[in-house]
Amino acid sequence: MKPRTLMRHIKESFKSIGRNSWMTFASVSAVTVTLLLVGVFVLIMMNLNKVADDLENDVEIKVFVSLDVTEETVTNLESQISEIPGVESTNFSTKEEELTDLVLDFGDELSLFEQSNPLFDVFYVKATDPQQTKNVAKEIAAFENIENVKYGEGKIEKLFNFLNAGRNVGLILILALLFTAMFLISNTIRITIVARRREIEIMKLVGATNWFVRIPFILEGMWLGILGSLIPIGLVALLYKEITDFAQPRLSGELIQLLDYTPFIYQVSALILLMGVFIGIWGSFMSIRKFLRV
Repeated sequence: MKPRTLMRHIKESFKSIGRNSWMTFASVSAVTVTLLLVGVFVLIMMNLNKVADDLENDVEIKVFVSLDVTEETVTNLESQISEIPGVESTNFSTKEEELTDLVLDFGDELSLFEQSNPLFDVFYVKATDPQQTKNVAKEIAAFENIENVKYGEGKIEKLFNFLNAGRNVGLILILALLFTAMFLISNTIRITIVARRREIEIMKLVGATNWFVRIPFILEGMWLGILGSLIPIGLVALLYKEITDFAQPRLSGELIQLLDYTPFIYQVSALILLMGVFIGIWGSFMSIRKFLRV
């Protein structure tokens, strides 16, 4: 396409937006509301996803070694566990270290056990994929000189199912909002095409190709999407700034942490802008494809 022709299409798209100011306002408003909701959902879902990842990564298997085993046996067990496919890390803790941790957690009254320590030596094992924790735990439990294996059986599966369900629901809601925005822009372009149907017929009669007619409408949809994304970007950035300023100091040192303001907010802003452009172009394209048959 020649630059002169492209400039003609760009000018035509801006003229169409100006001529249909009320429909432009209605479409941009609808897209603004929709993208604002999408932006808020993205903030929530991405942070929930981080919380879910943090919880999953905090899951570990506690392996109790049988009493009265030799150091050589412990070393062999550590090698066996480390060689299991899917094991990320293995940390050994002696029963003395376990007792010290208990005393720190529950108080000096537990120091009475120091002379006859009833605890076990323990391996703390993490799986590369937290979802495979159960399978790794089963393999470890089959080894000799293992007294017990604990990883929160039953509760862990429920946690993973809940987190996966939350991710899926969030994705469905975001997709539903995107389709709503595409439908709104599609209707706006459709009304514009109907109003200018006579003009389009004349253009085609004098030899204009379908793409020559389509491009101004596609550009118009893109401008509507961009305009509709500007306010959501600003509001989402402001909202998340307030949330992080309030929450981060209070969550310092805790397991659950929010995503850092930067670069996350730049990523969300770019995503909202790209979604605005995409739904504008796609909505316009689908409307023209259906109604541009003269």
